[in-house]
Amino acid sequence: MGRDRIIFHIDINHCYAQIEEMKYPALREVPMAVGGHEETRHGIILAKNDIAKKSGILTGESLREAREKCPDLLIIPPSYDDYIYYTGEVKKIYRRYSDHVESFGLDEAWIDYTDSEKLFGDPEALVSRIRQEVKREIGLDVSAGLSWNKVFAKLGSDRKKKDGPFVITRDNYRETVWPLPAADLLYVGPATTRKLLARGIHTIGDLAVYPRRFLKKAMGIPGEMISLFANGGDTSPVAESFVHPPVKSVGNSMTMVHDVDNLNDLRPVYYVLCEAVASRMRDHGMEGNVVSISLRSAGLDWYGCEKKIEQYTDVSGTILHTVMELVVSLYDFEKPLRAVGVSVSGLRPFSGIHQLSLFRNEEALEAARKTDLVMDEIREKYGYYSVQRACTAVDPELTSFNVKEEHTVHPTGYFQGRKMTP
Repeated sequence: MGRDRIIFHIDINHCYAQIEEMKYPALREVPMAVGGHEETRHGIILAKNDIAKKSGILTGESLREAREKCPDLLIIPPSYDDYIYYTGEVKKIYRRYSDHVESFGLDEAWIDYTDSEKLFGDPEALVSRIRQEVKREIGLDVSAGLSWNKVFAKLGSDRKKKDGPFVITRDNYRETVWPLPAADLLYVGPATTRKLLARGIHTIGDLAVYPRRFLKKAMGIPGEMISLFANGGDTSPVAESFVHPPVKSVGNSMTMVHDVDNLNDLRPVYYVLCEAVASRMRDHGMEGNVVSISLRSAGLDWYGCEKKIEQYTDVSGTILHTVMELVVSLYDFEKPLRAVGVSVSGLRPFSGIHQLSLFRNEEALEAARKTDLVMDEIREKYGYYSVQRACTAVDPELTSFNVKEEHTVHPTGYFQGRKMTP
């Protein structure tokens, strides 16, 4: 067996809220959260400060839910340009010590320190030094985990030890990792957690000793992978700094300002989302042929499915048509919907060349794409709200938001594009 790697995972604590507190120190004295539009109560809690956390405010819940818990909660609109700038400055500090720094969203990063140890010394001491430099030079607090693989390093930073990195080694991981809930493991989301609980798997340790072949049979490759993770078997490399993997999918999702209980009300919401996805695909110069949707009911159950379409596209109307077909096939509105999402994968560079079809109105399709392009140009010049589809004016409370600019960006996961089930 070769030498173990030395992997750090460093996380900027409640990143968006902490940056706002750094900019405006008085915010540290009041319950505050970064979220959606205060005027329309649209959106969700993206981050909260420690005072808001003590009131039970949760990241991801709607603004209305948060206000019910804390009527005095101050909602700050997100300043993405600031967040991108300051998190970029933090990562510049990480790159002083390694040329392998891989971002995981704006606020988190893995650092492979293996080849730098001879230059900078003891890993634990170096992590403490990094934390001090980030605090002194940027003004932000970070938490760190240290392990021989990326999954356990992130699990360590999630423990948020205040006086140094949380260290997970081959000697202590059974005592430190295995008693934790299985849901704490990277890529074990709510749907996977329910499947594990149905098999009596409550902790990471339960997952580690459960026969891997049964998990693979029941859950496919994801089941096999999380079993490997639980046993410390993650061998994925930390990407080199400034190496950006190709875009594999483009998507947007939103928590709606009020629940939706019928297809007619849902359609304009999805039109806004599909416009944003199509526009972002055009920004990347890409087109795709796999459309996926995700739905979350008011009861917090998740549903999802996908469909491969006949032709590659970057046209919002084509994406929307497929989305509505998927919704009809998947959901009966027995429970209202709280959140929805759409993504397009199977991407390739836009070619402008498509196979002609006797069963498709090619002229109408080209006109729809030209309409999308004109809307992009108008919005770029005069602002997003300068032009909108008429259907989105039916319920402005649901659809009056710029989802393209106000979405939260998440990194591509191991299982991007896999089909979800309720």
